[in-house]
Amino acid sequence: MPLLVGTLGKAFGCFGAFIAGDEDYLEWLLQTARSYIYTTALPQPVAAAARAALKVAVSEGWRRERVLQLAGRLRQHATEAGIALSPSISPIQPVVLGSAARTLAVSEQLFAAGFWVAAIREPTVPRGSARLRITLSAAHSEAQVDSLIEALAGALRDTSHAAA
Repeated sequence: MPLLVGTLGKAFGCFGAFIAGDEDYLEWLLQTARSYIYTTALPQPVAAAARAALKVAVSEGWRRERVLQLAGRLRQHATEAGIALSPSISPIQPVVLGSAARTLAVSEQLFAAGFWVAAIREPTVPRGSARLRITLSAAHSEAQVDSLIEALAGALRDTSHAAA
């Protein structure tokens, strides 16, 4: 019995998730999945936002193509700058730095330069694997991606002493 499981987070700018499939199996899930039983339905505005985002995703496929092109550009320029990225073809590009202190320092330098790049650290990721999460959108320009790589390379140089 095939199921379709999807999230409404990053790609749709909402939160929550869904499961679609056979009616009998879904009813069984509704009655037995403890994490579902003790939760509430999405608020109506969030459900409406998810529906609107789905319509945009279906009718404006160029956005997906654009953000993937930008991710490729970021990866290429990062490689040229000697910045190691974790494997990912998605619009979310992780840069594992290891040290939480260095990751925070780089994130703060990028923020001061006009780039909001989240620092992800323990307990979200295992100790010693703190990382930056670069998140691109179709609204970004090539120039912004290039400037981000330049700022990131500088911040990595500036914080190389904080690598431990």
